[in-house]
Amino acid sequence: MNSLILVLSVIIIFIIAYATYGSYLCKTWGLDPKKQTPAHTMEDGVDYCPAKAPVLLGHHFASIAGAGPIVGPIQAAVFGWLPVMLWIVIGSIFVGGVHDMGALFASVRHDGKSLGEVIHSTMGDTGRKLFSWFAWLTLILVIAAFTAICAGLFVSTPAAGSTSILFIILAIAFGFFVYRKGAGLGVSTVVGVVLLFACIWLGMRFQFTAGFTKSTWVIILVAYITVASVAPVWILLQPRDYLNSFLLYAMIIGAVLGLVILHPTIEAKSFVAFNTGNMNYLFPMLFVTVACGAISGFHALVGSGTTSKQIDNEKDVKLIGYGSMLIEGVLATIAIITATYIATPELGELLSDGGPMNVFATGIGNFMQSFGIPFETGKVFTSLAISAFALTSLDTATRLGRFIFQELFDNRQSADEKANVLTNKYVSTVITAGLGGLLAVMGYAKVWPIFGSANQLLAALALLTLAAYLKKSGKSNKVAVIPTIFMFVVTFAALVLLIIQKSADFATNWILVIIAAILLVLAVVLARFGYKTLTETTEEKIKG
Repeated sequence: MNSLILVLSVIIIFIIAYATYGSYLCKTWGLDPKKQTPAHTMEDGVDYCPAKAPVLLGHHFASIAGAGPIVGPIQAAVFGWLPVMLWIVIGSIFVGGVHDMGALFASVRHDGKSLGEVIHSTMGDTGRKLFSWFAWLTLILVIAAFTAICAGLFVSTPAAGSTSILFIILAIAFGFFVYRKGAGLGVSTVVGVVLLFACIWLGMRFQFTAGFTKSTWVIILVAYITVASVAPVWILLQPRDYLNSFLLYAMIIGAVLGLVILHPTIEAKSFVAFNTGNMNYLFPMLFVTVACGAISGFHALVGSGTTSKQIDNEKDVKLIGYGSMLIEGVLATIAIITATYIATPELGELLSDGGPMNVFATGIGNFMQSFGIPFETGKVFTSLAISAFALTSLDTATRLGRFIFQELFDNRQSADEKANVLTNKYVSTVITAGLGGLLAVMGYAKVWPIFGSANQLLAALALLTLAAYLKKSGKSNKVAVIPTIFMFVVTFAALVLLIIQKSADFATNWILVIIAAILLVLAVVLARFGYKTLTETTEEKIKG
């Protein structure tokens, strides 16, 4: 199979899907460009802050992308590249795209509040609390997985760590000049991107983080996300994600250009086996391993957590919600190509020395070499790009965890009542980031399977919430109901298999087994609530 034909076919299919199915969703759900968004009606300069579509697209895409669409598809390649690609394409268009756009839309229509609050309006307070606990536990796993991935990458590629620190300083300066000094976005972007690549050169030239251990990086990263979680979005989150998006765009363009010139043949088998050993069955494990490459519950938390508070106009929901998922599908496609054109012995060496991120960076480095960029430069640049996005997912996940934790313990009936100490943003941030950091010490390889299952089950719950909201609003919810059923079946099965698998070595994996069991119980209860809500709504409509 020619890799160039594969990636171009996916891009064309996604463009058609965006123009047709994406527009159909807008019309069915009734997006209204004239309706004021929470970013304007509730603007506070900290969390609620309107952002222009290109800036918010950069922030949202950077937040949801992270390392997920790279790690997941490469790990899933053990089943063969064809099943992975089919799920990436079908999942992105009909499941992940609907999920992301729907979560963003529902949140915008609920004052930019989290999906937990949307559930409150459809399934009651008990449903809200159960979902919030589920979401918070999933975010702990997100923080753990991405902290471990970043720490490992920074140890193996010190230039990535050094440059990431310089990025943060640049982002703060960019945010200050654009949002507080009124500098024009166009000129600031040109200057910012030039300085961004200057940071890359400096990071490669002066690797001042060389010698940092993985434990040191875990501590640094936990400290960073703690600060990032409570800082105003305009000073760090928005500008850093916006500037970082140019890194990813450049990486994708470089990869596609390299594929056009090199167009390597995919060496791996299209299909390997249904069971690759140790209870690793294609169904359901393929669908939870690919994760962010086709659908991710984390996306719903981002959309309803930070992005919905920054939407300038409802017409931007399609571009930012549906469009970002399709772009991520392209990235996932490139990721699977980097793993499947490399010969099996070399692939094994790369996986053992740096994991899927190392495979991806090596593949893109080879692609860029085809048009004159030295292999090492291309590999380091790719490592920097994916580490930047993993960091973005990290600070976004921590902020979201802080929001949800505060909501869980905020029982005040009026503004005059004394707040619970756990609703304090600093306390809730320290608890969220600290627990994620502790789990990160176990390493991504142990955390990822549970994270993948929890993440996809969260996506099923988000789709269920969307279905209930659309039904309550008198709109057709078939586009959400069918994916909901499929994702529930997949993730229930995956969690049960993982609990059985991890229980074989309970002494080592006890904390993961317990978290998986808690998530499974919460999901079962929430599924019952959702089914009851959908059924009651239908009956009431018929009676009416």
